Amino acid sequence: MSTASSTTESDRDQRTGIYVYGIVTADVEPEPHAQGIGDPPAEVGVVRHGEIAALVSEVTLDRPLGMPDDLTAHARLLDGTAAVAPVLPLQFGGVVTDTEAVEKELLAPNHDQFRNALNDLEGRAQYVIRGRYTENTVLQEILDENADAARLRVEIRDKPEDATRNERIRLGEIINQEIEAKRAADTRRVAAALSDLDPTVRERQPTHEEDAVHLALLLELSREDELLQALTELGEEWAERVRLNLIGPMAPYDFVTAGEVPE
Repeated sequence: MSTASSTTESDRDQRTGIYVYGIVTADVEPEPHAQGIGDPPAEVGVVRHGEIAALVSEVTLDRPLGMPDDLTAHARLLDGTAAVAPVLPLQFGGVVTDTEAVEKELLAPNHDQFRNALNDLEGRAQYVIRGRYTENTVLQEILDENADAARLRVEIRDKPEDATRNERIRLGEIINQEIEAKRAADTRRVAAALSDLDPTVRERQPTHEEDAVHLALLLELSREDELLQALTELGEEWAERVRLNLIGPMAPYDFVTAGEVPE
């Protein structure tokens, strides 16, 4: 009986590992309803060392990580934590053998570095501002401002594509260049409008050709209402020209990271 039980325990250990989400201060406790990755979602725990800790859960190793639900659960836990406590996000997919490895291989060697980074984040979280041009509005704006674009638009109107291929290519190039210039100017406009809030700002690459603004901010959580007010005023100023969206608070992915879990 004892031999069979030992084998079963060994097999179980080989099929599981400890997934690490991020680094927090040692006084953080997971919310009772916090859920990790897996199906069903794993219970989230904490491994502590000194003044810091890691948010972890047990995962089975007989299924690949990286399903959409896994990515969502990873971000949901980190973002929920960032709303109430500083957190250093780890890259998705970090798995170690057991909780002892979390402490000895991740927390202990990096204790002071992680503690100082968490101190710098106290009371702050990341927000992301996305703005997208209203297609018809920005196109008309470009035609009104750029004589070459307006002329080319007239030349190709009601004519076959094959007969106006070069003109259409040139018009597309002008529109793309004008949108890039407008994006740069409008991004500066947003950053200037938020300067009184004293955020740390990182410009993100556009993910769509009609993106007007894509900024990440590291901001005091206590100033969220001021951020919302500033964006509301910008939205009213731009009316139908740009649609603004705010995402956050979230973990400070664009500003700090605890890197990868040691293999």
